[in-house]
Amino acid sequence: MTGAAAPRVRAGPVPPAHPSDNLTHVELTWIEKRIENWIRFGREANEQVLDRRRRVLSFRPGSTFAFVRWVANDFGTIISRIDIVRAVAPGQSCQTIPFVRPGGDILLKVERWPRVEQVLRHIDAVEAAGIDACEVAPDHWRHIHNRMSAGHEPRAYTIERHQAWLKRRGIEG
Repeated sequence: MTGAAAPRVRAGPVPPAHPSDNLTHVELTWIEKRIENWIRFGREANEQVLDRRRRVLSFRPGSTFAFVRWVANDFGTIISRIDIVRAVAPGQSCQTIPFVRPGGDILLKVERWPRVEQVLRHIDAVEAAGIDACEVAPDHWRHIHNRMSAGHEPRAYTIERHQAWLKRRGIEG
């Protein structure tokens, strides 16, 4: 891109989709080899297309999704990050996350591409076991975050762990 201006993308808050709704809104941008934000897993309740490069996905309170952000410039990667987030209900406390409004309960946050790839492999393994990543116990995502932060290998999420989580959720729920 010698001499050409870099593509300009509006940064900042997501435009209001439905100001009175109780959804969590995630703005996704895709500018090939510059800005690539996407959802790795999650069940969106709504999609709003803003233009050919941007859209907003909305998630119901309590739903879990994985938000991947990758940004580069002429010199290489600037940002590589994955957040696994649980959408919050109005009035619930939450952490702020760029491009996520109002924010969410961050279950896992990893930066730098080799570590992001490691999380993506964990997600792939969960799905290869026949488990929907949206249904995984929130504590498992926290476990992966904590083990990776400490430089240790996280435990695999097994069918047995998942069944135990579903039973516990049924009792608590």
